[in-house]
Amino acid sequence: MAKINGNEIRPGYVIEHDGGLWVAVKTNTVKPGKGGAYNQVELKNLINGTKLNERFRSAETVEQIRLDLKDFSFLYAQDDALVFMDTQSYEQLELAKDFVGDRAAFLQDGMMVTVQLYEDRPIGISLPDQVTLTITEADPVVKGQTAASSYKPAVLENGIRVLVPPFIGAGERIVVDTNELTYMRRAD
Repeated sequence: MAKINGNEIRPGYVIEHDGGLWVAVKTNTVKPGKGGAYNQVELKNLINGTKLNERFRSAETVEQIRLDLKDFSFLYAQDDALVFMDTQSYEQLELAKDFVGDRAAFLQDGMMVTVQLYEDRPIGISLPDQVTLTITEADPVVKGQTAASSYKPAVLENGIRVLVPPFIGAGERIVVDTNELTYMRRAD
């Protein structure tokens, strides 16, 4: 762990503050006309998700936390748990579906994910940015509809609803952004 000055905190940094683990979401350097400059930082608690706005002066030091990143392979879902396997030691890790959130619907057998660990305790998970899925339902194209960006609803094989262009039909495979839950393009 390294000590850094308060004005060196950047978005994405994980710091220890008030006895908890916080990730910097936004930072803004403020230089008031009177007094010293400070860094206005929006922090999000990694454990319970609460947010906090804090001012850090350049003279203050905080502990920057280094997270261990490990690759895991998704095995299967069991009740409210998701089971992953460490690709190097073959140990299994069980995470609650709530821990992964809505994006758990994008998990597919054998999918590689990155788990962020702090003192061997999982605190975050990163899925691939894009996945390829098949459309099971799509509304038909309406004749005479404008060619301007008019999207229609479609249902993917995992039950997620996305908006797709009018030329996409049921049975087609598309690439979906897992962070924004949006259509990107047709699959090759």
